[in-house]
Amino acid sequence: MYPADILGLLVALFCVTGMCYPNPEKAPILEEQPGRMNSVFPSLYTDNAEFTLLLYKKLILENSKKNVLFSPLSISIASALLSLGARGTTQTQILEGLRFNLTEITEAEIHRGFQQLINSFNLSNNTFQLSTGNALFINQRLELLDKFQEDSKFLYSTEVFPANFQNSTLATQQINDYVEKQTRGKIVNMFDRLDEDTLMILGNYMFFKAKWQTPFDSYHTSKDMFFVSKDQTVEIPMMHQDEFFTGVFQDEELFCTVVELKYIGNATALFILPDENKMKNVEDALSPEVLKKWKNSLQVREIDLYLPKFSISSSYNLEKILAKMGIEEVFTYQANLSGITGQNNLKVPKVVHKAVLEVDEAGTEAAAVTAIMGVGSSLKSPLPLVIRFNRPFLLILYDNRNIIIMGKVINPQSV
Repeated sequence: MYPADILGLLVALFCVTGMCYPNPEKAPILEEQPGRMNSVFPSLYTDNAEFTLLLYKKLILENSKKNVLFSPLSISIASALLSLGARGTTQTQILEGLRFNLTEITEAEIHRGFQQLINSFNLSNNTFQLSTGNALFINQRLELLDKFQEDSKFLYSTEVFPANFQNSTLATQQINDYVEKQTRGKIVNMFDRLDEDTLMILGNYMFFKAKWQTPFDSYHTSKDMFFVSKDQTVEIPMMHQDEFFTGVFQDEELFCTVVELKYIGNATALFILPDENKMKNVEDALSPEVLKKWKNSLQVREIDLYLPKFSISSSYNLEKILAKMGIEEVFTYQANLSGITGQNNLKVPKVVHKAVLEVDEAGTEAAAVTAIMGVGSSLKSPLPLVIRFNRPFLLILYDNRNIIIMGKVINPQSV
């Protein structure tokens, strides 16, 4: 098993509501703007962080005693793809709900930015896999507008599949098989049964699999206690890495310790351990500026690291939370998704998101490990810092500057 399998899947279901009528409004022409395209990426990174942290804060309010795990990029990509077919205030709410400032960035730039992001993600080799894709399952009796089909394929590499939703059993099996295949068997039986009035399903999947630059030795993994709360402890397998040089930052203002663990490839994980009884302080302070401070303040030093070996998963219906974040109209009868089929008879009743995370010792040594050890050897700290993740902690995994997944581990034994 690899040290981390991270998978995110967002599926939006669109069902018939109201009367059908043509809408003459055409999809926007997404022209190249060479002079501005490079400038879009800093905005995408910042907006991704703002959206991620706001969504995280909404999720923990409704899951205060549960593990939290989600892929903000999976949700953002699927929502942005949906906005291609939205018009009027429906479209504006989706894009602004993703935290884009439409006075500073155009719709065309947003879609081009996601296009370049998706193209840069689909990497795979023996030690590193990061892929994302989009699919649209559409009722056989519906026809997509040529403009929407062309743009969704060109900008989001979307695959389109006909589906017979009147045969619920067959359609459910078709989509579940697709999801299972794209997530390498990690997410199975996505749906128990689809409604027969479903017109289409738009979905995004994200798959990440990588090895640590410096793997843990399974010989040093042993049983230890994890303090879920004052009244609850669980026994877990605790991995141990001693004489380990990595980036560390002790944030005395927010009462937490940040540990950086790098993967082979372009991915990095931040593990954030709040001091006892300081989780809320850390969560309340979370912001893009705080994340930037943590990354910029990391210093390589020797530590003795204790990290749980765990596997967790989460599943959410996000329509109510997204509505609280400003994406409201698309879930009502006022939804305007006429850019998809040319008719205004679609709305979104449900948004489903599932994510899986596995962390263990496995990995392979690489030249980068020696480089880390070499940098650390010049430090003057005489004794290693002991960092033990034996109480609830946060994790953020990112590729370059995009947050791929964010989570809160309250109980490593709880799936």
